[in-house]
Amino acid sequence: MNILKTDIEGVVIIEPRVFGDERGYFFESYSQREFEEKVCRTCFVQDNESKSKYGVVRGLHFQRPPFEQAKLVRVITGRVLDVAVDIREGSPTYGQYVSTELSCENKRQLFIPRGFAHGFAVLSEEVIFQYKCDNYYVPSYEGAIRWDDPKLAIDWMLPWEDIILSEKDKNNPLL
Repeated sequence: MNILKTDIEGVVIIEPRVFGDERGYFFESYSQREFEEKVCRTCFVQDNESKSKYGVVRGLHFQRPPFEQAKLVRVITGRVLDVAVDIREGSPTYGQYVSTELSCENKRQLFIPRGFAHGFAVLSEEVIFQYKCDNYYVPSYEGAIRWDDPKLAIDWMLPWEDIILSEKDKNNPLL
């Protein structure tokens, strides 16, 4: 795996080694040994998957202490703009974000450490999105930030009229 650093310490893009021929392709999507050698020590305890259509924006979600979650995210089919916002109080990059395109074509993954809000926008007709979490989801510790927070000024790469939100995400507070 190739590790690409981002502008925020700890958030990395992972490019797997893909072996392809006329039959198709193969790649190792996760190796704990290699992940710990190249990224960090962690123990993922929960895998999640979602399916969404074009224009859906999910996020920006996080879990409050002591149930913060680090996430390793990837796309199985389709294409998204994936976003991680630093919400660690006292961090030199607090309120800054990393965004990157994840797709079934580039097979990239994004590792998001604890202390970040996470969201994505669906850029293809449909997407199947998977993520590994290092802590269990606890509904009473869920937090969120508005997707259109003007201080963040995230370009979701979608026309505003195409954006589809859950009722919950429409009413999230600002950072």
